[in-house]
Amino acid sequence: MHYTPSPAASSSTAATAVFTHAKDAIQHLQTLYQQQIQHLRSAMQAYVEGQDFPRVVRAWYPLLRIQAHSVRRPDTGLAYGFLDHPGVYETTITRPDLFATYLHTQLDLLERNHAVQFEVGLSMQPIPIHFSFADNDHVEGSLSAQRRQMMREVFDLPDLAAMDDGIANGTWQPQPGGALPLSLFTAPRIDYSLHRLRHYTGTAPEWFQNYVLFTNYQFYIDEFIRLGYAEMAKPDSEYIAFIEPGNVVTRRTGLPAADVDALGNTPPRLPQMPAYHLVRADRSGITMVNIGVGPANAKTITDHIAVLRPHAWMMLGHCAGLRNSQRLGDYVLAHAYVREDHVLDEELPLWVPIPALAEIQQALQQAVADVAQVSEDDLKRIMRTGTVASTDNRNWELLPDNLPQRRFSQSRAVALDMESATIAANGFRFRVPYGTLLCVSDKPLHGEIKLPGMANHFYRERVDQHLRIGMRAVELLREGGAQRLHSRKLRSFAEVAFQ
Repeated sequence: MHYTPSPAASSSTAATAVFTHAKDAIQHLQTLYQQQIQHLRSAMQAYVEGQDFPRVVRAWYPLLRIQAHSVRRPDTGLAYGFLDHPGVYETTITRPDLFATYLHTQLDLLERNHAVQFEVGLSMQPIPIHFSFADNDHVEGSLSAQRRQMMREVFDLPDLAAMDDGIANGTWQPQPGGALPLSLFTAPRIDYSLHRLRHYTGTAPEWFQNYVLFTNYQFYIDEFIRLGYAEMAKPDSEYIAFIEPGNVVTRRTGLPAADVDALGNTPPRLPQMPAYHLVRADRSGITMVNIGVGPANAKTITDHIAVLRPHAWMMLGHCAGLRNSQRLGDYVLAHAYVREDHVLDEELPLWVPIPALAEIQQALQQAVADVAQVSEDDLKRIMRTGTVASTDNRNWELLPDNLPQRRFSQSRAVALDMESATIAANGFRFRVPYGTLLCVSDKPLHGEIKLPGMANHFYRERVDQHLRIGMRAVELLREGGAQRLHSRKLRSFAEVAFQ
């Protein structure tokens, strides 16, 4: 094929359009984005076929801008969807198809609360060629090493300077006369995470649901798979599909197979942090990810899932019980965290408290009572609410002088793991509601270490119940309404309008 430059490929030639209604603005964003992506894909195909280019081939992310001349804060119970100050606000947009529902929610609130108009055009932020490929598009694989090296002379490559988390971290500084941010993430940052999610979880971002469960043991995933298949066998299940790594789709009994089903292919080996998705038609189903062991994995996966703007994420895992009164199999509902994981110290200083969120706490506590079928008095016998400490040292017991034990005692911690504080801290940082329900699997300070027989019995007795508690908590949060789940505790002084 022969590539011919398109007029729509230049941000200086695309007219800016103004819209009164959110739905019209979003439609134009989708049109612009598809034009830009198709421009890059056509050029890349021609490049693979050997065509040379006299100049850089470039496409641009769409831009969304609003201007508020005066601001009266609306009488709303929501923590987002309004502007704090007069001024110009803008953000770059990617994948308006994937984020269509999210964008409608955010822009409808701004239209209702401030009667603003939406200005849509092309930004001056180029789209990296790697972010233009479709999920199953691997045309670059047929390039020679020389042609692959020459790509940087023809196309824009990912620029890490455009992907930092300054807005979310609260360190972003506006330029004199420049626009204020409308959302936490820029388009390049979102695209980067979408590609990382495919790599780490083995599933497409389109399958991720708005409620996410994390675990640090494969036993929980095995049970989630069993429950997923059971739901798909029910013609009246509220879930319509179950997705496994490789985008393998199992549809609910009675539903016709979709074209996308053919794309699924079980991978020869599981990805680093495999994800499984119990899908509802409104995306309010459950995604479960086995993050493995350690705070680095916990930070990595939450860094990327955050761009999807889930309604909540919760940690279901095992922990060391630090109190002699605890028994193996008891639950721990975290209401505070000791952060000895260190992976977020630069982004979120240790002096920042990580508060418990009432909506999540209440849902998890009620879920334990519902699934375990115990009274309020008996609930206190199987679940303790307290501080959870997370460490980056798996063998903390072997450190000299018992310094970790002293710190844990001073903090009043009742349980120890390696992931929960990281997940909660990144939830706080990215304004994603979070919670933690752990299960005591050993008591190293009291001589009850993990032994094969104990572990097997413990896992058989508790994994099924623990997972069902997490899924019941999601049901309760869903019933309570997602919009009010996003707490004001997670919002800063000068916050972006988008959730």
